[in-house]
Amino acid sequence: MTETATGARAGRDKGVARGRGLGFALALAALATVVWSGSFVTSRALADSVPPVQHAFWRWIIAIAAVAPFAARRAWRQRALLRRHLRFLLAASLLGVTVYNTLVNQAGVTTTAGNMGMIMAASPVLMAVYERLGGARLGARRVAGMLVACVGVLLLVSGGSLAMDRAAGDLWVIGGALAFGSYSALLRRKPAEISGLPFLFATFVLGALMLLPVFLVSLGLQGGFEPTAATVPPLLYVGVVSSAVAFFAWNRAISLVGAARAGVVYYLQPVCVALLSFALLGEGMGWLQVVCMGLILSGVVLGSATRK
Repeated sequence: MTETATGARAGRDKGVARGRGLGFALALAALATVVWSGSFVTSRALADSVPPVQHAFWRWIIAIAAVAPFAARRAWRQRALLRRHLRFLLAASLLGVTVYNTLVNQAGVTTTAGNMGMIMAASPVLMAVYERLGGARLGARRVAGMLVACVGVLLLVSGGSLAMDRAAGDLWVIGGALAFGSYSALLRRKPAEISGLPFLFATFVLGALMLLPVFLVSLGLQGGFEPTAATVPPLLYVGVVSSAVAFFAWNRAISLVGAARAGVVYYLQPVCVALLSFALLGEGMGWLQVVCMGLILSGVVLGSATRK
């Protein structure tokens, strides 16, 4: 076999491996997006029975308990490394754990799950801006995919049955979108020597500690909530599935392909929320929603594609 043929074959093998790695990363990002879509419905469902701050605090306590058996020992072994990068861990914990989900829960008091999902779909734009400011080249396909998906989101917000009513909760979600986009962009700077599970465990613990004073204030002013069949299962869902599983999948996806490319998949958020609302809440879905979902999905496929 000639050197040229050998080189061509090696190039093809490398391209196949890269494509498989990209597909795995996008599957992880999609998993996190679908799971988080359910958490918007949960935030809305618990808004009248569990105070938003207490909802967020117990979510992270449950998440810590779920991750601890797999991560606590490894985090202890890396304790010196974690202390060395404490400032980075505090920033990631504040944005991704303390602030983001607390604002989303607060939004659920006065706005709909559909609005939350649609507004949060703006997060990938911020992720892409951060990467571009950091010197990364986004590529024409990703920019085009982002624009197509944005058009779908804007059409859905402005003309569909889930159109925003400018409730106060929408402003809380905008704050949450800014926090999540900043958190996702920050993950690109995660020290490579810190493994995924210790990082996840550390951010959960630090985020819960930063949330503790606000939780105590809420407990004193609003009182606690009654653990019932209507409150405990949703908290278990957001604590175990939406926190431990989804955050691990999302963080891993970003480590593989970056926030901008993983963020394109996040545009699936309003689609997933709309489908969940249709399936679980019986909300109608008109032709405009279907068209907008088609645009969003097309943008995701285009923005996630690799060069041949």
